[in-house]
Amino acid sequence: MEVVQTTTSGAGTKELIVEVARRRFADHGFSATSLTEIADEVGIRRPSLLHHFPSKEALYQEVLMTDLADWGTLVHDAVADPTKGWPQVERVVRAAFTFFEDHPEFVRLIRREALDGGPMLSEQLRVVLRPMFDRGVDFLQAQMDAGLLRRYDPAQLLLTGYGAALSYLSDAPLIASLLDDDPLSAVALRARREHVLDVLRNALEP
Repeated sequence: MEVVQTTTSGAGTKELIVEVARRRFADHGFSATSLTEIADEVGIRRPSLLHHFPSKEALYQEVLMTDLADWGTLVHDAVADPTKGWPQVERVVRAAFTFFEDHPEFVRLIRREALDGGPMLSEQLRVVLRPMFDRGVDFLQAQMDAGLLRRYDPAQLLLTGYGAALSYLSDAPLIASLLDDDPLSAVALRARREHVLDVLRNALEP
């Protein structure tokens, strides 16, 4: 009988496989990551890994869909709040920054999907993300129609906010060379978050 591997959080073998795979996929991309390497790091044999996930594609999908589910929960909770106008936008932007800061591997995975054309850049990914995007567009449009926000193209506005948060975190090595500072330090992250919020506030508040 296989001995169940555990992490400090008490996760079992399957959870540990996902944890290791997430880091390796984020660091090296889908093509450059092997199941054998993942199994070796977890401390199991490749056949044991395949017992949990029948292919590398299945494991990659589990990693990405798990993170997207967490992101979806955050979006749902933030948008469901009855707050209106700029205070609600600020709430969502702060929540997004916090999520991205707490999930750096998710940021790199999404960036690799976009740049490398990973295996999830397909109908499956669109099905997951499009409802979140459409809900955000509908919210912004309703707030603009009510006069609570200045009028912009809501889809473009969402893309601007998304890029402002995600690009900063995914491009941290480049930004470090430009600023001669650690862009992922607590001080730098707070400065970036407050700057983006200040720009959006000045643009959106009536």
